[in-house]
Amino acid sequence: MVVLVTLLGVAVGLLALLVAGLLRSHAEILRSLNELGVDLDPARGARANTTLPPRAASGSVADVTGTDADGATQHIAVAGVEHNTLLAFLSTTCLTCRDFWTAFADASLDVPGHARVVIVTRGEEAESPSSVRRLAPRTVHTVMSTETWHAYNVPGAPYFILVDGVRSEVIGEGTATAWERVQELMRQAIADANESGRGGRTVDDELRAAGIEPGDPSLYPETGT
Repeated sequence: MVVLVTLLGVAVGLLALLVAGLLRSHAEILRSLNELGVDLDPARGARANTTLPPRAASGSVADVTGTDADGATQHIAVAGVEHNTLLAFLSTTCLTCRDFWTAFADASLDVPGHARVVIVTRGEEAESPSSVRRLAPRTVHTVMSTETWHAYNVPGAPYFILVDGVRSEVIGEGTATAWERVQELMRQAIADANESGRGGRTVDDELRAAGIEPGDPSLYPETGT
């Protein structure tokens, strides 16, 4: 009887060690996945995978309204301004997004058309403010705004939308896996917009900026006879 009890005790002890080892291994795996940006929280996933309504009209634009990672209200105008804006829709749990977070931290980053870069993440219901705070570049506005994702019908991260501020139009949008590819897409979108007259400044725009309206006498110098 004593031998049986002893064997039972040894078996229970070994089982406890096995369970502890499995739990420790599971915790290490979860920690490693979290460091790689993989979120296995089913509640967070259910919140993040919301259905986005279509934009009211093709090419329509909306200003960016939300909060920063500290909860302060943010409002950034993208329509009716004198510059283009590149809206970079990123996530802190997206592996592909990591390279973009790093790229935007470079103050000397070459942005085609001198566009202003604004990073937009989802709100606190889908993103961790502490993670956004840790990744947000100091020289780029970063706004947490699920509303903006909805307004532009963003399908996922990373996603980029180029807005012409003067025309208040979306002149390019799409996804890419590297900043170099985004630069190519931006240059092409700007060139196409300029050619079609839908975006960028026309000759009339440039003249008005110089204080010369169409029909100004200076445009028609007198010729000698």
